[in-house]
Amino acid sequence: MKLSIVIPCYNEQATITNLVAAVRAAPYPDKEIIIVDDCSTDGTHALLDQLKAEVSQIVYHQVNQGKGAALRTGIAHATGDVVIIQDADLEYDPGEYESLVEPIKQGKADVVYGSRFLSGHPHRVLYFWHRVGNGALTLMSNMFTNLNLTDMETCYKVFRREIIQSIAIEENRFGFEPEITAKLAKRNLRIYEVGISYYGRTYEEGKKIGWKDGVRALYCIVKYNVFR
Repeated sequence: MKLSIVIPCYNEQATITNLVAAVRAAPYPDKEIIIVDDCSTDGTHALLDQLKAEVSQIVYHQVNQGKGAALRTGIAHATGDVVIIQDADLEYDPGEYESLVEPIKQGKADVVYGSRFLSGHPHRVLYFWHRVGNGALTLMSNMFTNLNLTDMETCYKVFRREIIQSIAIEENRFGFEPEITAKLAKRNLRIYEVGISYYGRTYEEGKKIGWKDGVRALYCIVKYNVFR
């Protein structure tokens, strides 16, 4: 089974080299690494030029569009049996790919979410209100989708490739998470959760998501569950 690791990247000069090394070292032999640089301005572009021999593809956006747009580009280039979304910021551990892929490999799942709140794995203690907001968004999403997810906003989402490539991604920023969850729920797919580690970072360390993205997520939950 071949994995396609899709990495959206924007201004991750401090982490991208180590992240690529971690993905390459992940205990899954057959994988392609696809990086989409969303018009970085901090030197990430130059680092990626140096990493070309270590990854399968690098796609450069000429204008900054957002995480959802970068994922749309990267997913279109995927050729593996399974697609994994991997952030470029080292908050998530590529060493856990095997456990994430296992339900699909066993033929039990079509989609797997890696939950930060469903495990005994390490979890960095950070922002209280982020946790409250995440829980509220997950709860509201579940109310519309009738799923019982614990972590709708997680980066680690794993799909059989034909499924994710058949879904039109409309959101350009972090609205991708509630959008894709709503669209998956409407297809009555077999969705699993697997507990994962989480090495969160602070805003000083480069965290990008903010309260405006939370408001947009609420809008997307209603939009893609009710009006699509």
